[in-house]
Amino acid sequence: MKTITRVLLAVLVAVAGTTAATSTAASAAQLPGFVLTSSAAALPAELAPLATGKRIQYVSTNVNGSLTTATGLVLTPKTGKKNKIVAWGHGTTGLADKCAPSTNQGVFWPEARVAVAELLSRGWTVAAPDYPGLGTALPHPYLVGASEGRSLIDSVKAARNLDAALSTQYAIDGHSQGGQGSLFASQLAPSYDGNLVLKGTASIAPLSNADVLAPLIPGSPAQGYLVMALYGINAVEPAFQPFTYLAPQAEAKVGVLQTGCLYEILDAYDELTAAQLLTGGTVHPTIISKFRQYLNPGRTSPSAPVLIVHGTADQDVPFFLSEDYLVPQLKKDYPSIPVKFVPLEGATHDSAVIESADLVADWIAARFA
Repeated sequence: MKTITRVLLAVLVAVAGTTAATSTAASAAQLPGFVLTSSAAALPAELAPLATGKRIQYVSTNVNGSLTTATGLVLTPKTGKKNKIVAWGHGTTGLADKCAPSTNQGVFWPEARVAVAELLSRGWTVAAPDYPGLGTALPHPYLVGASEGRSLIDSVKAARNLDAALSTQYAIDGHSQGGQGSLFASQLAPSYDGNLVLKGTASIAPLSNADVLAPLIPGSPAQGYLVMALYGINAVEPAFQPFTYLAPQAEAKVGVLQTGCLYEILDAYDELTAAQLLTGGTVHPTIISKFRQYLNPGRTSPSAPVLIVHGTADQDVPFFLSEDYLVPQLKKDYPSIPVKFVPLEGATHDSAVIESADLVADWIAARFA
């Protein structure tokens, strides 16, 4: 893979032809949020009247702090533009490059369009990362929260690099995988976001306490999520081999991780029994340990007020994870950080996003105010 520096040096030498310019840009390229490429992006029909879009490739860092590249969208309101930024963390789309929302409107889910449209209607620029590995040659560290969190923060830096008039104040709004990543971003912000000022984090149906959830998944319709999560850990820890834990029938289906996106993956694993999914039919203790290490938010303190919204009829990320575990844990362990919890009676995993779009935007507006 071409290094970031090599690409930038080639461009700068051709344009400027000076050693000084080359040195300056090469240094800039080492900064997370540096925009490598930017091009006009076609937006879903619900968003096109509200915003102009740019698809960007930008610099981020991996969980070890090394430079990596990520892609995403920066959406600029056409009217009523203010100077604040909201980073949008999307829900699960898949693992393959074809599942990057910035280039595949089919996985720019309907509920995400509603949420983002509401943010744009408030006049906020929206930075919407794909997350590392979606849209690039590297594997996607699915559900590895520190990876998602970095890419969310760095997408805000990238938006400001495109538009210097944007404020240092930002908020984060995310759903499901993105809700989990948003909470990780809040934990990372004090040591990672530089001169940015995080005002608040809204998290809708976030994955949390994955070590509690994982034993309940074998034999359920959620088995595809578990397989994706194993490969997400493998992306940051190659010594962790999913085939060690997957049963032969599950191994035979892993090709769908590269040929399909979320629903194809869920369908592929839906009819397997627990014994056909995992060796022994149960989640190995090593998986539990890795999930606790990489997937669980709340191990360190959020850095700004938190809003958690969860539908009581959620069958993808069960409501009890927020009600019984995440919210009490945050309030107990970090009493100085305001945490607001809004249960949505009867709302599902996806409808919770639609039903809370106004509520979440109002909460973010109050944080900016």
